[in-house]
Amino acid sequence: MSDSKFLALLRDQIRSEFTASQQYTAVAVWLDDEDLPQLAAHFYAQALEERNHAMSMVQYLLDSDSRVQIPGTDAVVNDFSSVEDVVQLALKQEKAVTEQITALARTARDEGDYLGEQFMQWFLKEQVEEVSSMSTLLTVVRRAGDNLFHIEDFVSRELSKTGTDPSAPPVAGGRV
Repeated sequence: MSDSKFLALLRDQIRSEFTASQQYTAVAVWLDDEDLPQLAAHFYAQALEERNHAMSMVQYLLDSDSRVQIPGTDAVVNDFSSVEDVVQLALKQEKAVTEQITALARTARDEGDYLGEQFMQWFLKEQVEEVSSMSTLLTVVRRAGDNLFHIEDFVSRELSKTGTDPSAPPVAGGRV
Protein backbone atom coordinates (compact mmCIF):
# COMPACT_ATOMS: atom_id res chain seq x y z
CA MET A 1 0.00 0.00 0.00
CA SER A 2 2.89 2.45 0.69
CA ASP A 3 3.87 2.35 -3.01
CA SER A 4 0.39 3.11 -4.37
CA LYS A 5 -0.14 5.93 -6.83
CA PHE A 6 -2.85 7.32 -4.53
CA LEU A 7 -0.44 7.69 -1.61
CA ALA A 8 2.19 9.29 -3.84
CA LEU A 9 -0.39 11.81 -5.07
CA LEU A 10 -1.57 12.43 -1.51
CA ARG A 11 1.98 13.17 -0.41
CA ASP A 12 2.29 15.63 -3.30
CA GLN A 13 -1.06 17.17 -2.37
CA ILE A 14 0.33 18.00 1.07
CA ARG A 15 2.84 20.26 -0.68
CA SER A 16 0.04 21.83 -2.72
CA GLU A 17 -2.03 22.51 0.40
CA PHE A 18 0.93 24.10 2.21
CA THR A 19 1.64 26.19 -0.91
CA ALA A 20 -2.02 27.30 -0.97
CA SER A 21 -1.69 28.26 2.69
CA GLN A 22 1.40 30.33 1.96
CA GLN A 23 -0.28 31.93 -1.06
CA TYR A 24 -3.30 32.94 1.01
CA THR A 25 -0.97 34.34 3.66
CA ALA A 26 0.74 36.46 0.99
CA VAL A 27 -2.68 37.61 -0.26
CA ALA A 28 -3.82 38.47 3.27
CA VAL A 29 -0.67 40.47 3.97
CA TRP A 30 -1.12 42.42 0.72
CA LEU A 31 -4.76 43.14 1.61
CA ASP A 32 -3.72 44.16 5.13
CA ASP A 33 -1.20 46.57 3.63
CA GLU A 34 -4.01 47.99 1.46
CA ASP A 35 -6.07 48.66 4.63
CA LEU A 36 -8.76 46.12 3.78
CA PRO A 37 -9.18 44.38 7.16
CA GLN A 38 -12.23 42.25 6.33
CA LEU A 39 -10.69 40.81 3.17
CA ALA A 40 -7.36 40.35 4.94
CA ALA A 41 -9.04 38.48 7.82
CA HIS A 42 -10.91 36.28 5.33
CA PHE A 43 -7.68 35.27 3.60
CA TYR A 44 -5.77 34.79 6.86
CA ALA A 45 -8.54 32.34 7.81
CA GLN A 46 -8.26 30.68 4.37
CA ALA A 47 -4.51 30.26 4.94
CA LEU A 48 -5.16 28.42 8.20
CA GLU A 49 -7.83 26.29 6.53
CA GLU A 50 -5.39 25.20 3.81
CA ARG A 51 -2.77 24.41 6.47
CA ASN A 52 -5.36 22.29 8.26
CA HIS A 53 -6.13 20.47 5.00
CA ALA A 54 -2.44 19.59 4.66
CA MET A 55 -2.30 18.40 8.25
CA SER A 56 -5.46 16.30 7.78
CA MET A 57 -3.65 14.54 4.96
CA VAL A 58 -0.63 14.10 7.22
CA GLN A 59 -2.90 12.57 9.88
CA TYR A 60 -4.38 10.19 7.30
CA LEU A 61 -0.89 9.02 6.34
CA LEU A 62 0.04 8.58 10.00
CA ASP A 63 -3.17 6.66 10.67
CA SER A 64 -2.59 4.40 7.67
CA ASP A 65 0.97 3.66 8.82
CA SER A 66 2.45 5.38 5.77
CA ARG A 67 5.66 7.35 5.60
CA VAL A 68 5.26 11.11 6.05
CA GLN A 69 7.70 13.80 4.98
CA ILE A 70 6.80 17.46 5.29
CA PRO A 71 7.65 19.14 1.98
CA GLY A 72 8.65 22.68 1.15
CA THR A 73 6.27 24.87 -0.80
CA ASP A 74 6.22 26.25 -4.30
CA ALA A 75 6.82 29.97 -4.87
CA VAL A 76 3.95 32.34 -4.15
CA VAL A 77 2.85 35.64 -5.68
CA ASN A 78 3.27 38.63 -3.39
CA ASP A 79 2.52 41.60 -5.65
CA PHE A 80 -0.89 42.46 -7.02
CA SER A 81 -2.30 45.40 -8.91
CA SER A 82 -5.86 45.18 -7.60
CA VAL A 83 -8.28 43.31 -5.38
CA GLU A 84 -9.70 41.73 -8.53
CA ASP A 85 -6.25 40.30 -9.35
CA VAL A 86 -6.09 38.84 -5.83
CA VAL A 87 -9.46 37.12 -6.10
CA GLN A 88 -8.78 35.90 -9.64
CA LEU A 89 -5.61 34.24 -8.36
CA ALA A 90 -7.53 32.68 -5.46
CA LEU A 91 -10.23 31.33 -7.79
CA LYS A 92 -7.62 29.92 -10.18
CA GLN A 93 -5.88 28.26 -7.22
CA GLU A 94 -9.13 26.70 -5.95
CA LYS A 95 -9.96 25.36 -9.41
CA ALA A 96 -6.50 23.78 -9.68
CA VAL A 97 -6.87 22.20 -6.24
CA THR A 98 -10.28 20.86 -7.26
CA GLU A 99 -8.67 19.10 -10.22
CA GLN A 100 -6.00 17.63 -7.93
CA ILE A 101 -8.54 16.41 -5.36
CA THR A 102 -10.68 14.89 -8.12
CA ALA A 103 -7.62 13.06 -9.47
CA LEU A 104 -6.86 11.77 -5.97
CA ALA A 105 -10.40 10.42 -5.52
CA ARG A 106 -10.36 8.87 -9.00
CA THR A 107 -6.96 7.25 -8.38
CA ALA A 108 -8.09 5.79 -5.06
CA ARG A 109 -11.17 4.34 -6.76
CA ASP A 110 -9.16 2.98 -9.70
CA GLU A 111 -6.73 1.30 -7.30
CA GLY A 112 -9.53 -0.19 -5.20
CA ASP A 113 -8.41 1.89 -2.19
CA TYR A 114 -11.84 2.34 -0.62
CA LEU A 115 -10.45 3.94 2.53
CA GLY A 116 -8.55 6.50 0.47
CA GLU A 117 -11.61 7.14 -1.67
CA GLN A 118 -13.76 7.66 1.42
CA PHE A 119 -11.15 10.04 2.89
CA MET A 120 -11.23 12.18 -0.26
CA GLN A 121 -15.03 12.60 -0.19
CA TRP A 122 -14.90 15.41 2.38
CA PHE A 123 -12.28 17.25 0.31
CA LEU A 124 -14.46 16.97 -2.82
CA LYS A 125 -17.36 18.58 -0.93
CA GLU A 126 -15.03 21.26 0.43
CA GLN A 127 -13.76 22.17 -3.03
CA VAL A 128 -17.28 22.73 -4.35
CA GLU A 129 -17.77 25.22 -1.51
CA GLU A 130 -14.37 26.90 -2.05
CA VAL A 131 -14.80 27.40 -5.81
CA SER A 132 -18.35 28.70 -5.30
CA SER A 133 -17.23 31.12 -2.59
CA MET A 134 -14.34 32.52 -4.64
CA SER A 135 -16.54 32.79 -7.76
CA THR A 136 -19.11 34.77 -5.79
CA LEU A 137 -16.41 36.97 -4.28
CA LEU A 138 -15.01 37.70 -7.75
CA THR A 139 -18.49 38.69 -8.97
CA VAL A 140 -18.93 41.02 -5.98
CA VAL A 141 -15.49 42.55 -6.53
CA ARG A 142 -16.31 43.24 -10.18
CA ARG A 143 -19.70 44.74 -9.31
CA ALA A 144 -18.20 46.93 -6.59
CA GLY A 145 -15.79 48.54 -9.03
CA ASP A 146 -13.70 51.14 -7.22
CA ASN A 147 -15.83 51.09 -4.06
CA LEU A 148 -13.82 48.75 -1.86
CA PHE A 149 -16.14 49.44 1.09
CA HIS A 150 -18.83 47.38 -0.68
CA ILE A 151 -16.44 44.45 -0.84
CA GLU A 152 -15.44 44.84 2.81
CA ASP A 153 -19.12 44.97 3.80
CA PHE A 154 -19.93 41.85 1.76
CA VAL A 155 -17.05 39.88 3.27
CA SER A 156 -18.03 40.92 6.79
CA ARG A 157 -21.67 40.07 6.22
CA GLU A 158 -21.50 36.97 4.03
CA LEU A 159 -18.13 35.25 4.30
CA SER A 160 -17.56 35.17 8.04
CA LYS A 161 -16.70 31.63 9.14
CA THR A 162 -19.11 30.25 11.71
CA GLY A 163 -17.17 27.35 13.14
CA THR A 164 -15.62 24.07 12.17
CA ASP A 165 -17.32 21.47 10.02
CA PRO A 166 -17.90 18.53 12.39
CA SER A 167 -17.46 16.08 9.48
CA ALA A 168 -13.95 17.42 8.71
CA PRO A 169 -11.19 14.84 9.01
CA PRO A 170 -8.87 15.03 12.04
CA VAL A 171 -5.82 17.29 11.82
CA ALA A 172 -2.36 16.14 12.93
CA GLY A 173 -1.37 18.25 15.93
CA GLY A 174 -4.87 19.74 16.20
CA ARG A 175 -6.85 22.23 14.19
CA VAL A 176 -5.54 25.78 14.12
